[in-house]
Amino acid sequence: MKRRFSGWRFAILCTVAWIAAAACSAGSTDSSGPSAAGPPVRVAVGIDASYAPFFLAASQGLFAAKGVNVEIVQFGTGGEAVNTLATGQVQLAGSSDVTTVAQLKQNPGLRALLAYEESGKYLKVVVGPHADPARLATMGVVPGLSELAATRYLQSRGIDPATVRFVTAGPPEMPALMQKGDIDGYILWEPWPTKGVAAGGRVVGTTGDFGLTYVHWLIGTNDWIQANTQTVAKIAAALDEAAQKTESDPHAAAVATAQAAKIPEDQTVSAVAEIDFKVRDLTDQDLASADRIAQFFVDTHKLDAKPDLSAALLRGWYSQHAGQAR
Repeated sequence: MKRRFSGWRFAILCTVAWIAAAACSAGSTDSSGPSAAGPPVRVAVGIDASYAPFFLAASQGLFAAKGVNVEIVQFGTGGEAVNTLATGQVQLAGSSDVTTVAQLKQNPGLRALLAYEESGKYLKVVVGPHADPARLATMGVVPGLSELAATRYLQSRGIDPATVRFVTAGPPEMPALMQKGDIDGYILWEPWPTKGVAAGGRVVGTTGDFGLTYVHWLIGTNDWIQANTQTVAKIAAALDEAAQKTESDPHAAAVATAQAAKIPEDQTVSAVAEIDFKVRDLTDQDLASADRIAQFFVDTHKLDAKPDLSAALLRGWYSQHAGQAR
């Protein structure tokens, strides 16, 4: 059976429709208090517990305390959030390293400013009730991080990815596809592993079990960042504070996430235990990791050449501009 990626271009086209629908998702606005100033800065995030620091910062007024007016806008996936940067619908976004690298050729003006979380435990391998984890014939994938994880998982099991049929779909579709037997399994972030178990599947591991760790970046477009450096530095500082609070008070993060994204509080508490939330500079190590990701996309014919990663990753940006957050 040959590996199929025919759904990749279809998924990109569908993203346009998903963006229109997702843009109507509930957002969190942090403009309260006398210190919030200026036009709103729209920050795009996904709808899951890994974005807890953004929800916490909005709910506790951390952005306003830095003097910036921030609106959190939720999208179904990080890829959808990244796409809206190019159209100017949002000014900043939180997204995985994999998703961002995949879109750099199409949007070469994207810039990654800092990392705010990483984990090898949050993405889980889910297989159907009758599937053998060592003999998977079909896997559901979401273009980007999910697809890379599926490929690495198969390789770790000694399975040639070329012999596996990849079925491209959105995260909400995966549990039902598995339940119907259309796919043997998938690798996704919460809440989709939990929903997969509810649909009769089982979790058989995490990405860390086969050496894969994802990193989330705060990203924007070069022109907007250059024109609003002080504002971005203040938003980054508020995110830094929120990431620390998320680690020290998972319950507060869970309450904020439940209010903003309707994620059950216990899911966020569990996520905080699985994710290392910490704002830090991007480094040469991040650049090397991004290069490996880009090579994956070249090898699987998603990209015809690697993007200019050295320009896209603004290494040391946060340390350099942290003083402007005061």
